[in-house]
Amino acid sequence: MTFENPSREQIKVLLQGSETIAVVGLSEKPDRVSYMVSEAMQAKGYRIIPVNPNAETILGEKSYSSLADIPEKVDIVNVFRRPEHTPPVAVEAVAIGAKTLWLQLGIANDETARIASEGGLNVIMDRCIKVEDSILLPQGKQK
Repeated sequence: MTFENPSREQIKVLLQGSETIAVVGLSEKPDRVSYMVSEAMQAKGYRIIPVNPNAETILGEKSYSSLADIPEKVDIVNVFRRPEHTPPVAVEAVAIGAKTLWLQLGIANDETARIASEGGLNVIMDRCIKVEDSILLPQGKQK
C-alpha cells in the first residue's frame, strides 16, 4: 500500500469540520509533547478528550481508558503512540465512528492506515496536528 496524506486543503476542511479530538497517549506531564500539542489545540477551541488509562483527568478533562469508553461523538482520534501500537487504535477508531485517524509527527504504520481507510476514516500520518492547524487556520476555526 502506498499511503499519501490528504492535501493541505483537505486537511483544512477536516480541521474546520471537527470539534472533538480524542488524544490516545496524552500524558499528564506538562513537559511532554502530547500535553503541549493538546493544550494548544484546546486553547484554539477544540474539545480534547484524553485517552490514558493511568490518569483520571488531564487538561481539566476526564480521561478514559480506551476510545470505546468515551460516551460522546469523536471527530478526530489523534495518536501519540509508537507505530507498532497503532493498529488496535485504528480498529477502535473505526468502531466508535470517528471521522479521522491522525498519527502524530514521526508516527506511520501502513497496517493502521489500511484498517482506518477500509473503515471509512480519513487518515493522516506523520504530521503534527498543532502545526497543521496553525498553518491552515491561523485565525482559528471559522464557525
